[in-house]
Amino acid sequence: MSTRLRILGGTVHDPANGVDGEVRDICIEDGHIVADLPGGAPTLDARGMIVMAGGVDIHSHLASSSCNHARRLLPEERSADPAPAPALLDGAASSRSGTGGTVPTTFTSGYRYAGLGYTTVFDAAVAPVMARHSHAELEDTPCVDGGFFALMGNDEYLLRQVAAGEKERARDYAAWLLGATGAYAIKIVNPGGVEAWKSGQRNLSGIDDVLTAHGVTPRAILETLADSANQLQLPHPVHIHCNNLGLPGNVAVTLASMQAMAGRRAHFTHVQFHSYGGPGWSSGAAQVIEYVNSHPELSIDVGQVMFGPATTITADGPVEYLLHKSSGRKWVNIDIELETGCGIVPFQYKDKAAVSALQWAIGLELFLLSRDPWRVVLSTDHPNGGSFLSYPALIQLLMDRSVREERLKQVNPKLLAGSALADGLTREYTLNEVAIITRAGPARLLGLRQKGHLGTGADADVTVYARNADIAQMFATPR
Repeated sequence: MSTRLRILGGTVHDPANGVDGEVRDICIEDGHIVADLPGGAPTLDARGMIVMAGGVDIHSHLASSSCNHARRLLPEERSADPAPAPALLDGAASSRSGTGGTVPTTFTSGYRYAGLGYTTVFDAAVAPVMARHSHAELEDTPCVDGGFFALMGNDEYLLRQVAAGEKERARDYAAWLLGATGAYAIKIVNPGGVEAWKSGQRNLSGIDDVLTAHGVTPRAILETLADSANQLQLPHPVHIHCNNLGLPGNVAVTLASMQAMAGRRAHFTHVQFHSYGGPGWSSGAAQVIEYVNSHPELSIDVGQVMFGPATTITADGPVEYLLHKSSGRKWVNIDIELETGCGIVPFQYKDKAAVSALQWAIGLELFLLSRDPWRVVLSTDHPNGGSFLSYPALIQLLMDRSVREERLKQVNPKLLAGSALADGLTREYTLNEVAIITRAGPARLLGLRQKGHLGTGADADVTVYARNADIAQMFATPR
């Protein structure tokens, strides 16, 4: 017997199909969107409410071995934010429970993502040797579909092929890794820099610096893997975390990395952390987003910093060492032999801290200065820039100028002189633009034809929001 439901009379925002605030029905049969249903089908009254496809998070950290290390590092979060087994409709207790914090357990991650209207999430950095673990965690994460990206930018065998000029063998190796691990895309983190730091050389700061042990440069790694992804016709292009994350002046290497793509499809991730002017701290967001605006082959996710607790989790071992030394906070470092690195440091972004305030402003500038929302994706690089639970507050900052300006008055202005946000950005995102950067856009960039939209044949991932003048509250409590 088929399962049917008609969502009746909602105001639909489905930009992938050109629908911008039209009142219409959404019909579901057997887990997919259909054109229509018989008259007697069950209905859900959504009149006066906003209807969108389920959210798609293109870049998160929720199901990797590094997440497990972070959970072990932060027992205080486990104790402070328990997620007890919920009561079921028949009054019985569920057999599942979990814990929250900045790095929730699988059970809690799935339900809290779904509680925000998100139905698809990708873990953005998994070492190939730990792929089996990530599959197990994703399988154990309820409510959401997911996948992960395999780390390759510091892989010993791949570096040897790049050094030898064996581009075809490098491509074939990348293809084999994707197949062997069940990964969805190629991920590059600090190309060559992680291996340099692991082997005792200083971190690589420019894309033409040489990784001494192999005689290769970040440029060669980027070009080889970008070409590999495109030749393999992967649904998502190479996913790039540039060199020099988090350091003042890194906008130069970010732009150089983008220029190195020279017409190739590429996705640059958590770009906020790579948009700092130098030699002191300043905003380089305008330079970065202007380049992205004029190069349609490129896309980005922002990696917005939100004030409050965070846990930095990355394969970029050297940057985590610097954060540990500068903050004095506890630290995990793992040398994943022959493949990559791993670093974890808990952190707190404070609105009265000048650098945190600048990071917050830069992320908003990237959003507000972009001209094509289809190539700019909402993310906090969960949990690096803040928890995914802060997405509703971030959406409110984008949609409501008055809230944004009031919040700007409360942050440390020391490093904001000359920033576009401090100079006044009047743009306010529309509901349709929010639907693009949280659903339709990331689904398209991932090549997920059945996600991010409400057209016939799409997965029946549907989110219904009750209208509320408080935008953050509206997006935090979907029906």
